[in-house]
Amino acid sequence: MPNNSFRHILILCLTLVLFLTGQAQERKIVQFSGLIRSIGSDLPVAYVSITNISFNNQVFVSNNDGYFSFVAHVGDTIRFSSVGYDPVTFVIPTTDLDRHTAHIKMQSLVIELPAVTPFPWASYEHYVSEFMALNLGDDHIAAARKNLTPEALAALARIVPRSAEEIQSYNSLQRHSIMNNKNINQRFNNPLLNPFAWGELIQQIKRGDWSREKLKY
Repeated sequence: MPNNSFRHILILCLTLVLFLTGQAQERKIVQFSGLIRSIGSDLPVAYVSITNISFNNQVFVSNNDGYFSFVAHVGDTIRFSSVGYDPVTFVIPTTDLDRHTAHIKMQSLVIELPAVTPFPWASYEHYVSEFMALNLGDDHIAAARKNLTPEALAALARIVPRSAEEIQSYNSLQRHSIMNNKNINQRFNNPLLNPFAWGELIQQIKRGDWSREKLKY
């Protein structure tokens, strides 16, 4: 009698396993596609990890536009996860078609960190040491004299850009210098506008320096 009971239980278990296996194999295969967007901004969430929990934990990844497409079964549980977003679980519903399209919405995680004040010292002892090494004995006049030394002004001139007013003043000074030096600069001399050159030419003509007899070779 115990052997018969054990045999019946074993047959029942095998029947149940075969039934579940057959049911799993008979699940409809669909092409599961969709877009993943962020809640609130409606912007696409790129490169989301998509895991089919119901089928060997298969992993897929959406593209840069949040689009995905892969083959799955009706009733599969799909998990969407991405850094900075709350994970989302989706179950593929029953459909008469051989494909299913879904719009997945993911909530971004906003974590407010406590405010901190960074200091350039590693410890309080370093702060005390550097504070005691500060040279704060100079008064305002001495500090102004240091800032107006030729070395300090030359260093500032190398790193501080010129303002528009300084550039305009420099250009005006250059134009004024060119106008003042126009008569002594050889590049601007024009003999046709020189009265002394015209007087010398008239005297040469009166003397006959340019006569045909003198020009004969």
